[in-house]
Amino acid sequence: MAIYEQIGKSYDLTRRADPEIAARLAVHLQVTSDYSYLDVGCGTGNYTLALAKSGVWHGVDQSKKMIDIARNKSNIVAWQVAEAEALPYADNTFSGVLCTLAIHHFVALTPAFGEINRVLAAGRFVLFTATPEQMNKYWLVEYFPEAIHKSAEKMPSLEKIRYALNEADFNSVNIEPYFISKNLQDLFLYSGKYRPEIYLDENIRSGISTFALLASPEEITIGCQRLVADINTGRITDIINKYENNHGDYLFVIAEKINYELA
Repeated sequence: MAIYEQIGKSYDLTRRADPEIAARLAVHLQVTSDYSYLDVGCGTGNYTLALAKSGVWHGVDQSKKMIDIARNKSNIVAWQVAEAEALPYADNTFSGVLCTLAIHHFVALTPAFGEINRVLAAGRFVLFTATPEQMNKYWLVEYFPEAIHKSAEKMPSLEKIRYALNEADFNSVNIEPYFISKNLQDLFLYSGKYRPEIYLDENIRSGISTFALLASPEEITIGCQRLVADINTGRITDIINKYENNHGDYLFVIAEKINYELA
């Protein structure tokens, strides 16, 4: 996680909770004020804090830098440094678990999902992620092909996610596609789908692990030069339209645990 120790220094300059995504997460988690929730891979706590107006919240991340930043923001959430595969909580502690754009950092899905199932009493485990199939349809492939392909290779496929959730004894899984909006506030990888000029900003790229970790300086330089040219000529519109798809740019995965012993 050395990359996130570095990214954490400027992460919040460009990465903030998007109200639309936060609202969907709250709906899928069925957040209420009487229950406890966990955010796994919480980063600097932006989505944790956006949802912490209801319920009792805990946040874990394997990056100490990220957790230190989160602690400095607020103490209404109980923050801890921890691995997803070894969560420091008792069985049946939480009524819901959240994970946004983080499962590709898990060592292995099934052990991590098993730990999440263990600490979840009954309720929902909600993921926000992207699949390799979705990422390979981002128009960014036109300008940064090597970095996008490397990034996509790190993302678990929906098939692998479903398999791991089943192996971890979740009872059902539902999928909701998410399409990038033009007013997206969280500047993660494909947030510039309709605002290509944002990728020319080094500060924005530094908060995106694909650029910070996987893209070579040469690829960034050449890709940005080509992108500037296409923005100036208007060709970028044709590129964006070429990569439109009906399967979503990201997706919400909603897994349900029914604890018959507690029912």
